[in-house]
Amino acid sequence: MTVERVEAWTQDKGSARARALFVERFGEEPDGVWSAPGRVNLIGEHTDYNGGLCLPIALPHRTYVAVRRTPVPEERASGVVRLASAQAPAGEVREVALADVAPGTVDGWPAYVVGVAWALQQAGDLDEGAGGFDVAVDSCVPFGAGLSSSAALECSVAVALDHLFGLGLAGTPGDPGSPDDAGQARLAAACVRAENEIAGAPTGGMDQSVSLRATPGHALELDCRDLSVRQVPFDLAAHDLALLVIDTRAEHALVDGQYAARRATCEAAARRLGVPTLREIDAAGLDATLAALTADPPEGEDADVAVRRVRHVVTEIARVESFVDLLDAGRVREVGPLMDASHASLRDDYEVSARELDVAVAAAREAGALGARMTGGGFGGSAIALVEAGAVDDVARAVGAAFEGEGLRAPAFLVATPSAPAA
Repeated sequence: MTVERVEAWTQDKGSARARALFVERFGEEPDGVWSAPGRVNLIGEHTDYNGGLCLPIALPHRTYVAVRRTPVPEERASGVVRLASAQAPAGEVREVALADVAPGTVDGWPAYVVGVAWALQQAGDLDEGAGGFDVAVDSCVPFGAGLSSSAALECSVAVALDHLFGLGLAGTPGDPGSPDDAGQARLAAACVRAENEIAGAPTGGMDQSVSLRATPGHALELDCRDLSVRQVPFDLAAHDLALLVIDTRAEHALVDGQYAARRATCEAAARRLGVPTLREIDAAGLDATLAALTADPPEGEDADVAVRRVRHVVTEIARVESFVDLLDAGRVREVGPLMDASHASLRDDYEVSARELDVAVAAAREAGALGARMTGGGFGGSAIALVEAGAVDDVARAVGAAFEGEGLRAPAFLVATPSAPAA
């Protein structure tokens, strides 16, 4: 069986592709090319908007943007953005006036670009009269795979604007001990606001944080209560292991209402329990908390649904803590059961899995994976499997055969190694 592998571009290849597209669409050279990675989350799903913990890594697969700031003498210096993408219809160039950007005004992928400029203006970091820019986008982050192609686009644009407009926020990528990390966090916050308010996807801040603040060779333990980070060594090669990512090709979308419904249920439960977020719920007292949710629920509320959503969030945060403890102790081979338990919780309590994800996870485990789980927001997208380094192809073939046997579209695969942040 043929296994499709999605390879990451080299920095030179990605930059050359974006630059060539820019010249083709706009007839001149860009000021530069910037890029940002997609991400895969090891564990800690749907915890970010609940003030919890998560543990993502930056992928070697990146989105590249070639950008040119509109020269001041030009009429468009007043604030028009021209946008082109290799993933959009051939020859298409979109135009958006920054002065017109507001929630609900921009459709499609340009919202993730102009939304970042809008958010930086709203935060007072980018002057509203700074002018416009042209941008050409190319990417090897699989779209719709749950690997955060949207955050990769936002963050690549954020660092480009930081450089071109002299914002001074990008600093030293991936160094939480540096005073510049506060600037990275500020850029991440702008990207989150762009996704929430302009693109209309009510996500948390995990994706943007890791895309901007990752360190090669490390997972990023992100505390979403205060957005503090810790770099956790994650060297699978040293343990003869690999992280196989399975793109199920079951495309997902976070703007279709399902994601927002989960978030709304969690926020309503937190209000009923009298806590700011579900992070404040102690796993040791979970049973009492769940009992309180079922006692005299408000009219129209499904208490059983609320119980299952809260149970997932609280136990998932505890799984992140256990996962990090094992990594810190060098016991990487023991994290598999935590991955398995995470998938079961996401499937049964949070109800965000999909047939393709369940098939991928089951097939990977049967083929010898130490652990496997869906990753990302769910409803499609990707799964991950922790496998022996020498068994990557065997596991991939087994998953492909399972998909074929179920009459599903053939999946694609990539190997994830903790990589560099946006730059």
